[in-house]
Amino acid sequence: MTKRSVIKFGGTSVADFTKLRNIASYLKKRTEQDEQLVVVVSAMGKTTDELLKNVELLTARPNEQDLALLLTTGEQQTISYLSIILKELGVRTQAMTGFQAGIRTKGHHLKSKILNIDEQKFEQTFDSCDIVVVAGFQGMNELGEITTLGRGGSDTTAVAIASALDVSCEIYTDVAGVYGTDPRIYPAKRLDYVSYEEMMEMSALGAGVLETRSVEIAKNYHIPIYLGQTLSEEKGTWIMAQEDILEKKAVTGVALDKDMDYVTVSYPMNDSNLLKKLFELLEKEEVNIDMISQIVNMEGLQISFTMKDTDANQINKIFSVLQEEYPSMNFIIHEDYVKVSVIGSGMRDMSGVASKVFMTLLTNDIPFYQVTTSEISISYVVDQKNGREAVGKLCAVFEL
Repeated sequence: MTKRSVIKFGGTSVADFTKLRNIASYLKKRTEQDEQLVVVVSAMGKTTDELLKNVELLTARPNEQDLALLLTTGEQQTISYLSIILKELGVRTQAMTGFQAGIRTKGHHLKSKILNIDEQKFEQTFDSCDIVVVAGFQGMNELGEITTLGRGGSDTTAVAIASALDVSCEIYTDVAGVYGTDPRIYPAKRLDYVSYEEMMEMSALGAGVLETRSVEIAKNYHIPIYLGQTLSEEKGTWIMAQEDILEKKAVTGVALDKDMDYVTVSYPMNDSNLLKKLFELLEKEEVNIDMISQIVNMEGLQISFTMKDTDANQINKIFSVLQEEYPSMNFIIHEDYVKVSVIGSGMRDMSGVASKVFMTLLTNDIPFYQVTTSEISISYVVDQKNGREAVGKLCAVFEL
């Protein structure tokens, strides 16, 4: 029986024609071993960043529908080039945009969610092809408009297709798997296995290895993910259910999130209507916030939270609306903070992790401004200048 797999290549893996040719040769060998493949690709190299820079020359507030239409052209270039090369090698191939692949989405044009995928599109295409090359990061909403899935959306595309076809998913990038932390910050060990829960926490807290929603989909549909380095023989990391992993450590990894802003809102009165309006607008603009803290005292109301810096336009729009109704409201967006997080499923059963983290930061004179915990993580907001040192000290203490 013909084996099927979904394989995803990130932007650095497809950055130039030499890399695309090498990937095409690798894919051809896999089809010769009686495999049928769905290959999901990102835009080449820094294409998306370059498109965004072009837009900045035109306007500070681009229409989101127009911007989504523009950004998806990066992935469409990649699928076209890769399909052309594969056909030159004699491989039966079909390139598809997100729309052609039957990826239906809903929500915000720039960070929509996948509603469903028409798996029959793939079944029909495999009747005449061995490789289907799909543009990651994109889909189509109920109005027939092209949408994007947000940062890391190609990961989500790949895992969602794997879930629809009920096959495993391989994701290849420029790193050889999941490490205890970013190896550019600290020489942590590579992990052979990571649970879905730990990977979701690491991704959500800034590890930058996989997009959080992709891991959530994999967990919900029991799809194992293999993360490895493109065209490398070095062993990668399997992301799977916790019950399938024998060894459980108190701490699996330390994440550093530099792509965040720390927001503080203050108002001279304790007005619950202000908070209600704030959260209604956050929901409307689809701005995800975390590390929320609230203080109410004689000086009034203060609420602080962290958010992704990519939502800066939306948060400024929200505060413009709020200040019309609440002119005494003040807000500060701090861009010089980072979030350091300690993650490990073993925290459920092992005591002393929190105290060890606090003591490590205090001993090394690293101040922190906000702390939040979950069942398997502890996160701290610290000064940007102390972020790398905090990660290194914590990795050393927990022997990562």
